[in-house]
Amino acid sequence: MNGLYALKPWYAARLGGLRTALARRGVSPDSLTAAGVLCAAGAGAALALLPAPLAAAPVVPLLAARLAFANLDGALARDTGRTTRRGVVLNELGDRAADLLVLAGFLPHAPLWLVAVAALAATLPSWVSLAGTAAGAPRRNGGPVGKTERCLLTAVVAATGWAVPVLAVVAVGSVLTAGLRLEWLRRELAEPAGGAGR
Repeated sequence: MNGLYALKPWYAARLGGLRTALARRGVSPDSLTAAGVLCAAGAGAALALLPAPLAAAPVVPLLAARLAFANLDGALARDTGRTTRRGVVLNELGDRAADLLVLAGFLPHAPLWLVAVAALAATLPSWVSLAGTAAGAPRRNGGPVGKTERCLLTAVVAATGWAVPVLAVVAVGSVLTAGLRLEWLRRELAEPAGGAGR
């Protein structure tokens, strides 16, 4: 069920040198979160304003940067001992804002109701994961339609203009992802802690 999220360890390793350089220069993890949101805003604006396939030229690198910053902010905080509860909140809010800013780029290309449904659905997997974490379960990430897959699908729209079918895939896939995470949480939280019965 992890989808493209399974590549995260490989991707994080590729960013190791950059992470070291950022730590050496004292870059704030919060600034990387903000940079990721700005990249998402730029991708959404380019998607909204440019026709396919011209939109792909700025959208693809901006989405790649958005994913890189999403990986780097938390990793840098852990590497430098700057992990804080405030930083965790900012990271989550930044991720949700980035998702919505990218999806706002679909507004000129699809009905408002469909963009709204896809945007609402896209937040569901994260809310399920956060609820599970609040209940004491490990954080669950990944697909079939998680953050990475949504970026890939947006790149497809930038290259092809197929906004309506892609939004439908985002909506249905996100609901499916949330459902799978809920089922995983149901099993995880039903298991007695330490193997002891109630």
